[in-house]
Amino acid sequence: MAQRKVQFGLTLPNRGVIIGATTIEEMLALGEKAEAAGWDSVWVGDSIFAKPRLDSLVLLGGLAARTKRVKLGPACFASTPLRNALLLAYQWHSLDFMSGGRTIFVACQGAPAAGGGKFSEEFEAFHVEPSSRMRRMEEAIDILRLTSIHENVSYQGEYNQFKDITVLPRPVQQPLPIWVTANPREDKPKWAESALRRVAKYGDGWMTTRNTIESFSTNLALIRRYAQEDGHELSPDFEACLYYNINVNEDREAALAESKRFLDTYYTADYSREFLENWVACGSPQECIAKLRAFIDAGATTITLRLTSYDQDRQFERVTNEVLSALS
Repeated sequence: MAQRKVQFGLTLPNRGVIIGATTIEEMLALGEKAEAAGWDSVWVGDSIFAKPRLDSLVLLGGLAARTKRVKLGPACFASTPLRNALLLAYQWHSLDFMSGGRTIFVACQGAPAAGGGKFSEEFEAFHVEPSSRMRRMEEAIDILRLTSIHENVSYQGEYNQFKDITVLPRPVQQPLPIWVTANPREDKPKWAESALRRVAKYGDGWMTTRNTIESFSTNLALIRRYAQEDGHELSPDFEACLYYNINVNEDREAALAESKRFLDTYYTADYSREFLENWVACGSPQECIAKLRAFIDAGATTITLRLTSYDQDRQFERVTNEVLSALS
């Protein structure tokens, strides 16, 4: 089977309006530039109080109004377990309707170790027990999918119950495409298996970050195996999406230093060099191309790229013209 053409998405740093890395107009303009330059999708981060930022749904609505072609989605929707699932379905259906059917929902349960932030305080503020977040996310997926396909629906879950509801306006995409996030850790094999099985069961795609090239390939193979064990094959259109970072600079040390400053500030963290070497394609265009190509060879069908630079426009031009042009 011929290898699918990889898709590239631009991840906008919507926390940047708080840390001084970007502005609303710069993000909306970059979304327009990405569409004009041939990028396939535009993404925004999501968190509420743990890692505050411009609300993802609000920003996606702005992008829907400013673009016509690119797919739009969250990378990833970490607040899924915190939001009322039926209200979220209404909001997401409206976004899909508004965008002309260009949305991709990426379900995520949030995690206390995911780059710092006030995880416990956020769940406490919403009166949500953190241990319930996996099941709450699964119910949200069920409800998003059910209400996008059918009208006059009822649902009886552990955390969500309703009868004879029709969500209007109807989304253009029926069913809505829903990807599921999983970032397995080798030191927690049972948790890793559970997370990957959840992707195989619920997802039209998989979004992941902080993988090595080897772990990406291994985890994708496991998702396929778990789907078979669950009695179905993954769709040929199943998406394997790498959520990644990039900084193009012939001075590789400068690229790493700027990436560290950007990501440490963005996540209130202190990332090691080893961690950043794995999480950021950095260096000359040729070095960045080689890193991205290796993930493509490992099975990535979509790669989303966040520009780890305080000069977003300049990085956008370099990535578009010197990196992606060689991978198209």
